[in-house]
Amino acid sequence: MPAMRPLTDADYRRMVEAVGDYAIFMLDPEGRVASWNLGAQRNKGYAAGEIIGRHFSVFYPRDRVDEGWPERELELARAHGRIEDEGWRLRKDGSRFWASVVITALFDDDGALRGYAKVTRDLTERRQHEELLRQSEERFRLMVQGLRDYAVFMLDPKGNVVTWNLGAQVNKGYTAEEILGRHFSLFYTREDVEEGVPTRALAMALRDGHFEDEGWRVRKHGQRFWASVVITPMHDSEGRLSGFAKVTRDLTQQRRIDMLEDEGRQLTQFLAVLGHELRNPLSAVANVVTVMELEASDNPRIKRVHDVLQRQVGHLKRLVDDLLDVGRIVSGKIRLERTPVRLQDVAAAAVETVTPEIDSHRHTLRQEITDEPLWVAGDRVRLVQVLGNLLQNAAKFTPDGGELQLVLRRAGRDAEFVVSDNGPGIPRDKLRHVFKLFAQGEEDDAARAHGGLGIGLSLVHQMVDRHGGQISAFSRGAEGKGAEFVVRLPLIQAP
Repeated sequence: MPAMRPLTDADYRRMVEAVGDYAIFMLDPEGRVASWNLGAQRNKGYAAGEIIGRHFSVFYPRDRVDEGWPERELELARAHGRIEDEGWRLRKDGSRFWASVVITALFDDDGALRGYAKVTRDLTERRQHEELLRQSEERFRLMVQGLRDYAVFMLDPKGNVVTWNLGAQVNKGYTAEEILGRHFSLFYTREDVEEGVPTRALAMALRDGHFEDEGWRVRKHGQRFWASVVITPMHDSEGRLSGFAKVTRDLTQQRRIDMLEDEGRQLTQFLAVLGHELRNPLSAVANVVTVMELEASDNPRIKRVHDVLQRQVGHLKRLVDDLLDVGRIVSGKIRLERTPVRLQDVAAAAVETVTPEIDSHRHTLRQEITDEPLWVAGDRVRLVQVLGNLLQNAAKFTPDGGELQLVLRRAGRDAEFVVSDNGPGIPRDKLRHVFKLFAQGEEDDAARAHGGLGIGLSLVHQMVDRHGGQISAFSRGAEGKGAEFVVRLPLIQAP
């Protein structure tokens, strides 16, 4: 193999001139361009004939030239042998690019300055990427800092708090100055701290990559709240643990709602069971009343006992039916028979069912029933139940000898039932809760004295809603002004 020829100055020169990614050129001692390679032409846009002999400050923005930075770079390179810098530079067309610059002072054997070697690399793309990353990180930081519903903060590897956002301050009550540097076990109950829960949480997060938990946590002044917690370990580029990210959300209100819903389901199940259990003995009592009725007796005491039993059995039967209906509605087991129903027939049937109640209180019932046939798609039995309950309520809460009114009319595309009375009405602070289950139990003693479980209007509301209608209640809450209930149902064509 032939021996390799040693590289000459001409070889080095050709090599430098051929480099395309770096602008490599020489400056004389005054800073004028003395050589120019391919990379310099590509990066800066000048051909060699256009730039050689011109001062290198032509590559700098006007503000840097005015402050004398090009000359200062040469001074520093001359004093220290070389200088590195990053900053904006100019191309021939005036466009800017971000450059990495190295200037090296060149001296001869006698120590006299010969000039400078200047290497420039275009880092615009890298800087744009870094700027986008910086902006993204800044936006994320601002977003985290501004979160109110989530406590988002960082812990060092030992569990001490190192960052603190607005949500953390709102949820836990500490300002950043009060909490930074303190151990996060401060947020745990005394029992959890004694059992080592905070330490175990960090260990499990480190082992599994994250840790999730729900439990009681403690605010600044000792108040407990139910929290959802996620802890995630953070590692640096070399895989070393740099700390933990911790996200906490206050779920106290949600837990309260879940508990209330669970209690509501249990109560509904209890009512359904209670209704079924009461039905059997009630049937036996009803049979006894029927037998007593068949066995005619002239004894006034027996007759009086029979009348009392008959009234109370009817009352109990309605209560049991209401209990069972509540259970069916809440559990979704109630089924409506959707057929064309003429509302004049519903009104007649409802009035018939409550006439004994109206007569027993010596009320007067005025009816204004339109002659225009009004038809809806619904369950006739349930619609009679709706109207009957409203009439029965009016009769029950109006003092003896009162006036009740039933109106049926068209209201645009809907039919409208209106049931009103001249009783004591509904207090204004109770009006918006009138369709709530067991609402009567929250009213005054006078209302409770009329009996019932306070579920009738709730049933009415549910039934009307399932028919695609609306029900509204109006009252001034003044004696003698009574209450008014308006039921609107969508009309259909007559069959």
